[in-house]
Amino acid sequence: MLLQIAQTVDTAAMMDAAAAVVQTREKLPIMELAIKGGWIMIPIVLLLLLSIYVFVERWVVISKASRDDSGLMYSIRDYILGGHLDSAKTLCYNTDTPTARIIGKGIDRIGKPVENIKSAMEDAGNLEVARLERHVGWLSTTAGAAPMLGFLGTVTGMVRVFFDMASKGNNIEVGTLANGMYQAMVTTVAGLIVGIIAYICYNVIVSRIGQATHVFESRSADFMDLLNEPEN
Repeated sequence: MLLQIAQTVDTAAMMDAAAAVVQTREKLPIMELAIKGGWIMIPIVLLLLLSIYVFVERWVVISKASRDDSGLMYSIRDYILGGHLDSAKTLCYNTDTPTARIIGKGIDRIGKPVENIKSAMEDAGNLEVARLERHVGWLSTTAGAAPMLGFLGTVTGMVRVFFDMASKGNNIEVGTLANGMYQAMVTTVAGLIVGIIAYICYNVIVSRIGQATHVFESRSADFMDLLNEPEN
């Protein structure tokens, strides 16, 4: 009987502790914690919103640039082999894709030396890659700046704690120290989270740009093979 009573008491104590933890968590909502982080949370949140915008916007642009355009290449091949260069140029100019613009530069140089054609297409390809990389630098900047802002919040929070301790001496209250500690810890966590998110987004976008670049190079190679096909 004593053993059963002890087990019952232990179980009740564990349930009370769990309930206390739940109540503590309910008393610390995210928005309240963010406010306790102080003014440094403002640039951290702005960097987060900027990173999300850049990631989504670049993802849409790169997805459009990387879409399958094999039908375009088939049409260009038929026009060129049929001697209809004007139709091929018109098709490229009316198709709003990086591949069409690159191939269009090559078609404009048909009749000139092969190196001239390659150079024109490489320049057009570099321009298209630069367009895909637009604003991506903000992601790498956020990946480095957000943790540093969080660390700045940690330092300013600890300075606030020591200032309160020095000014109030033995009359210092735990609640007064807690405000500075909140700022120190919350900004660190927020900065690290935003930095990690921006770092992942940056690497994902860079990888997607690499895939799009491979598509541009593949289509350029197909076009150069097409120019040599009538000679075979």
